[in-house]
Amino acid sequence: MTIPAWLREVRTALSVNSQVVLYGNVRDVFLLPGEDGPQPFDLRAALSRILAEEGYPHLVVADAVAGLSPLPADAATAQAAAAVVQPDGTSPWGSWPDEESRLGRLSDAVERVVLAGSRSAILIDFASRLMPDPAHLEAAEHTFFARCDRLSRMTYPRPAGSDRRALFNPVIWAVDNERDLPVWLTAGNDDVRKIAVPLPGLGERATAAGWLAGTLSGYREASEADQHLLDRRFAEQTQGMTLRGMMAVARLAARMDTPVGDIDEAVRCYRVGVHDNPWRAPHLRKRMEDAAEEIGKHVLGQPEAIQRSVDILIRAVLGLSGAQAGTNVSRPRGVLFFAGPTGVGKTELAKELSKVIFGDPRAYTRFDMSEFAAEHSADRFGGAPPGYIGHDAGGELTNAVRQRPFSLLLFDEIEKAHDRILDKFLQILDEGRFTDGSGSTVYFSETVLVFTSNLGVTPEDYAAQAAADPRQAPLSRVELEERIRRAVKRHFTEEINRPELLNRLGDNIVVFNFIDAATAARIFDLQMSHVAKRLRAERGIDLTLTDRARQQLLGGAIGNLEMGGRGIGSHIESALVTPLARELFRHRDLRGPVAVCDVRETDGIRQVSLA
Repeated sequence: MTIPAWLREVRTALSVNSQVVLYGNVRDVFLLPGEDGPQPFDLRAALSRILAEEGYPHLVVADAVAGLSPLPADAATAQAAAAVVQPDGTSPWGSWPDEESRLGRLSDAVERVVLAGSRSAILIDFASRLMPDPAHLEAAEHTFFARCDRLSRMTYPRPAGSDRRALFNPVIWAVDNERDLPVWLTAGNDDVRKIAVPLPGLGERATAAGWLAGTLSGYREASEADQHLLDRRFAEQTQGMTLRGMMAVARLAARMDTPVGDIDEAVRCYRVGVHDNPWRAPHLRKRMEDAAEEIGKHVLGQPEAIQRSVDILIRAVLGLSGAQAGTNVSRPRGVLFFAGPTGVGKTELAKELSKVIFGDPRAYTRFDMSEFAAEHSADRFGGAPPGYIGHDAGGELTNAVRQRPFSLLLFDEIEKAHDRILDKFLQILDEGRFTDGSGSTVYFSETVLVFTSNLGVTPEDYAAQAAADPRQAPLSRVELEERIRRAVKRHFTEEINRPELLNRLGDNIVVFNFIDAATAARIFDLQMSHVAKRLRAERGIDLTLTDRARQQLLGGAIGNLEMGGRGIGSHIESALVTPLARELFRHRDLRGPVAVCDVRETDGIRQVSLA
């Protein structure tokens, strides 16, 4: 294995830059080659080793919180480094004497190391904690950074002792973010090099996987070829994670006695913090066997949409979603794009899918995307950016997934959302993770995402389908699918210029049918049964409709199907429930069997006759 690229860049900077700013993944563990294979080093130890190879006998570590210490931490090194940092012979090591003198003593230590005649280097660790706000420095803070700025510009590389190479005695800053230091210290200063410490790549994770997997059950017994495949799988499963995170996964797997072949379970548990996996529950497989039939009892007239959705869920249950991508194993469990007329059961199907997966039709989180039509509303999803009010509170979406990692997320009427909102879904759909305003990463690998849309359906289509306009023939199923898919494609590629989002949706577009007269009658009877059940529970009344009353109500309900099932419900409410409530209010003591025998309208007021 090779030394990480950022460490090689630090080595190069010794002859070019007087100061180096390391930012990013600086709190991770780094694997460096050793005599017996890879060895883990933290940032301090890694820098100490690289500097030692370049002829620096010691590294002075200035911890912004804990004080000064030498590396290596042996007595001889401590004595030699102390002679540089504290020429009066007293020991400089240990915590800062007091807060007020901290920056002054640190400034003196930096200057003595930089100007020393022998090879020396100083690491200012946790430099992000030196001041509360780098944009608004207090007097002592400004003086400290001004001295560091002057040192960066007034020192030059030079040989030391028998080493004739011209190298700096560098100041190395370790910060979380490059903006954690005053901008004027680093901007436009060629003597200060900023080096990003990235998350480990696939090669580094594969090396770490081979180093860690030896502690897992079944690894040492596997063949060399199988061990290589297991290392690769472990590395792929931990995409976007630090090596510290991989070490935590290995410890968790050892504690759970997880076989190395099931390392993905340990990764999942580490990410979502939940040991139980509903996706592997035996009862879920059993529910999936009869899912299409059971859902069809509640979502009427949509057999194709139901079967298509169940097929996608079966793929999710088996863990095969995104299998064609090979390395990308963190995508959401399932993604569905429900498209079609309004009021035909898209939201209802999402609820039924929640019931099938989680046993609870309320185990979903709904986002009305019409509320996200403004550009600034994008911050509601993931939280405000750092520095803005509420950035540490997280966002509505990320908080929902953090609280319920196994859930269905419903994004209603997605076409009404602002384009910037849609960009948020690119990373979620592709990598299954999202970072909120507080910097915390939320994983969507155990969620099902459902988008709904009315694209491709016009009022004229409703009229034709309901036979309200005899001059237009209703659309066939094939014509409806072609029209809606074409409209969805046009919306994403031409209107909002987001073809990459459409590409991530793939073939998961589920098209819903119009509500025809036969289906409308079934919906009518289903909703009437709900009314009867409520009356029985609330008032002790057993409601029935005479044939005449049923035909009157049904005729009005299916006479205009432009609002689909919601329109049927609205008609039942206005034509039956409201006048019925009026009559029941007048007859306070009414109990037992009650029949509605007539429905009529007099002087614009709807009335019912009871028997």
